Amino acid sequence: MRRIGLIAGYGMLPVLWARNAQKKGVQVVTIGITPETKEDELKKYSHCYYQISIGELNQIIETLKKEKIENAIMLGKVQKVQLYQGLKMDERLLNLLKNLKEKNDDAILLALVEELANEGIQFLKQTTYMEEFIAREGNLTPELNLSPDLLNDMQFGFKMAKEIGRLDIGQTVVVKDGAVIAVEAIEGTDRAILRSGELARGAVVAKVSKPRQDFRFDIPTIGLTTMKNLVAVGARGLVVEADRTFFIQQKEVLELANENGIAVVAMR
Repeated sequence: MRRIGLIAGYGMLPVLWARNAQKKGVQVVTIGITPETKEDELKKYSHCYYQISIGELNQIIETLKKEKIENAIMLGKVQKVQLYQGLKMDERLLNLLKNLKEKNDDAILLALVEELANEGIQFLKQTTYMEEFIAREGNLTPELNLSPDLLNDMQFGFKMAKEIGRLDIGQTVVVKDGAVIAVEAIEGTDRAILRSGELARGAVVAKVSKPRQDFRFDIPTIGLTTMKNLVAVGARGLVVEADRTFFIQQKEVLELANENGIAVVAMR
């Protein structure tokens, strides 16, 4: 039986992957790396479960080796801001970070991937066993009217989000009437959306992948939490990148979107 290591942040994405992997006959060895990781739900689909802080890189690697893991996958949210808020880090992680000239998302994650590769552990694409959760192109809320000005903001937001992705700043921008209201940086998508609500109502949120996205990590994801935040700030639209975005809890998300008049579009 195939064994795959799951390095799990918080949110539903790791749970959905573990469930699908188990259905495929995979033995899932899970390491939860944040206090918010859904431990109880993950244990239902895991052959074994470990809780290890993201700062304990050496223990994470040694655990995967002990479990004879040759392939692993990273899924779930990890707040990068922890790096600047007193996260206790072991010597291995400190050395890894110290040797990086840049500490943007891609640089850190690629360094982690290479560190594990040196120990014989290869990372799989996050899309493995997750095809059903990929957003497909089109208007996902056809009941709602896409006015010309709304569509213009969606196209503008998409273009701006691609640019900040190219610079590896973030994945999300919030726009209104052809102006950028908020840009995601270290705080993450949810906080960027909530911050935009302090500046403008009726905005459009755009979330996209990076132009040269490495599908082993950090694929953009939207779900019920995203939509609840859009409702909270009075947004009028959400645009994501078709075929390159995870869209989880789709039924609940689209019901909430329709109830609140928030158009959802996946475009290229």
